Amino acid sequence: MTDDFRASDLQRDELAGVVDLFGALAPGELEEALAELAFKRQASVDADVVAEAVDDAIAAFALVRYENDGETLLAPGPAAFPSLPEHAEDLPHILEVPTREVDRETADAAVAERLRTAAARAVAEEDDAEMRRLLDVTYDVDVWSDTVAVDDIRARLDDALDGDS
Repeated sequence: MTDDFRASDLQRDELAGVVDLFGALAPGELEEALAELAFKRQASVDADVVAEAVDDAIAAFALVRYENDGETLLAPGPAAFPSLPEHAEDLPHILEVPTREVDRETADAAVAERLRTAAARAVAEEDDAEMRRLLDVTYDVDVWSDTVAVDDIRARLDDALDGDS
């Protein structure tokens, strides 16, 4: 192996694109997929780097982590614009990973809870930049899901930002 994948090599939308190829992936399956991509680039990938990139993508709402039948799964999130990294189209032929249907109800609930928690924290910490970012995410959620109601979250963020003016 000539090089290592760096966290910056693992773009949020590309992670979402790899996950989207399969519908949803367990974190270990995503790591396996990224190891295959690294191999094709004659590189290696470190589990800590993958974990950091996945955590970043979840924090950015590009991936959503949810539980389904006792299994932790990742699915493309509301802020993702899934794209495929080079050689990713080969992954379904290489990996012995099932294609999964995303449990929309569970994924939607996970996003709603995560967004409520993040918004409450941002308001409590008076973090204007984070409140603005989360406000943008509420609009992404509106397009991504028919069931997640974010009007109350949006109003709370708007009120908090208006109070700073």
